[in-house]
Formats: sequence, structure tokens, C-alpha cells
Amino acid sequence: MISIKQLRYFSAVAHTGHFRLAAEQCAVTQPALSMQIQDLEKELGIQLLERGRKGVSLTPGGREIAERATRVLADVNDLIDSARQLAGSFSGTLRFGAIPSIAPYLLPQLLPLIRATYPDLDLQLRETQTQKLLDELVDGQLDVVLLALPVEHAGIETAPLFDDRFLLALPASRIISGSPRATPDLLRNDRLLLLEEGHCLRDQALAFCDLRKVESIDMFGASSLSTIVQMVSNGLGLTLLPELSLDLETKRADIRIMRFADPEPQRVVGLAWRATSPRKRDFAALGDLIVEAAGK
Repeated sequence: MISIKQLRYFSAVAHTGHFRLAAEQCAVTQPALSMQIQDLEKELGIQLLERGRKGVSLTPGGREIAERATRVLADVNDLIDSARQLAGSFSGTLRFGAIPSIAPYLLPQLLPLIRATYPDLDLQLRETQTQKLLDELVDGQLDVVLLALPVEHAGIETAPLFDDRFLLALPASRIISGSPRATPDLLRNDRLLLLEEGHCLRDQALAFCDLRKVESIDMFGASSLSTIVQMVSNGLGLTLLPELSLDLETKRADIRIMRFADPEPQRVVGLAWRATSPRKRDFAALGDLIVEAAGK
């Protein structure tokens, strides 16, 4: 008989491509994990993995079983969540993802609120880029994600929480003549510093400035806003900062902040979850805490 444990262990190996990493993720020894997967292969009557010196890879049959196992495990998680919802308590484990342009600026205020309001909640955090979070959400590795909307996926539902305006950051010594408000033209005539590809904030900034093919875009490849802000502070260019980040980032660097002329650019911050999840009431409660933490 196939067990949920076997499917979890196999799914971990399929996602990590390595027995050691999968064992660490599942909090078991590597021999125990390997034995469970061998038993799964015997039960199914097919080889799921090709084992090599540099790790493991999925066989053609293994790829199909991995996809099915992901769906089964997601259904099991939803079953557990449904039981908790019937009990009427926001408890158990919540696997919560957030993008890097939100997490450092909101979590310091949000986490104490969650701990005080829901002391029995086991919160597990994941911070990475939008597409990775969405992939893990669909695969059932995450329960809910905090990100910039919209999200275009038939299996994902979303809820907007608040608007987050973009502002122009420039060196404190820089003098801008004329209007006290910034315009996209100002960015087109200067060196624009942006996060590396894969960050939605980069795409939003490029869309606003209509600069997707302009040579002045800096391709430095910074992975954090803090690095970009330090570059701006030292006269290396300009950047767009979300209003959510200002309290923290303006304390760390010698920069000037300018608002844009109307209509001001902005992003919509919201939550996303699987459409099949039974925890929508929990996510609504979480959304209320996020809005409170953001001071909106």
C-alpha cells in the first residue's frame, strides 16, 4: 500500500534533485528516506529515479508520478486545512511566502501581530521571487503568498490589500530644477538602477518608464533594494522605490525622495492562494493583519 509518507519523500527528492537535501527537508535520515522511496518503486512496479554521482534525476515514469504526487499531497494538505476550518481556529502550520521587495519592510511589523493574535499558529516563512513562489504555491509547498498583483493563473485566487506608490530616489546632492515632481522623462535621461531580472518590481518600473529597450538601464544585477539604494547614495544612478520601503531604506543612505507627477505609479499588494484551498477565511484574517501592519 502506498503511503503519504512515501509520496512526501519522493516529492522532496523530485523537487531538490538530491537525497541529502530531501532528507534534510523532511527531517529524516537519508537511509530512511531512500528506503521509503525504494518501497514506493516496488509498490508501483517502476523505477522513479536515476541515481548518479551528482544527484538524482527523474525517469519518464518518475516525472508523471511526481506530478500526480504533487496533486495528491496538495489535496491531503487541503483535507487537513478543512478539518481545522471546521474546528474554527486559525492554527496548525501556515506556509507563507513573500517577495523580497515586500518582506523586509512589512514582516518586522507583521510577525509580532500574528504571534499575538494567533499564538497557536506555526508560521513557516519563504522569501523569493514571484514566479518561484507561485510555482511552489501551485505545487502545494506554500499555502499563501504576499506579492504584487495581478496574478494570471486559473488555479490561483487573489485578494488586493493596499496600494503601494513608487517614488524616485536620487543622490542627496542631486539638484533637480523645475517641477518638484518627478516624471518618466527624468529617468530616461539618467542611469536607472534596477533589481536583477525575475523581480516583479523591475518589470513594474520598466513598464511605467517605458524603458524596456533603453541603454541607460543598469544591468548590475542587484538582488536587493538595499544594494540599489547604496548605489544611488553614492551617485551611481537613480531608482524607483516602493513607499513601503522608505522608512527603512532612507535611514541607511544619503538619498533624496521625490514623488511622481499624477498619475503616480503604484503597485497593488495582495495575497494569493490556491483556488481549492479551504482556508480562505484564514487568509482574509491574515490580510487584515497585513493591512494593519502596513499602516493602511
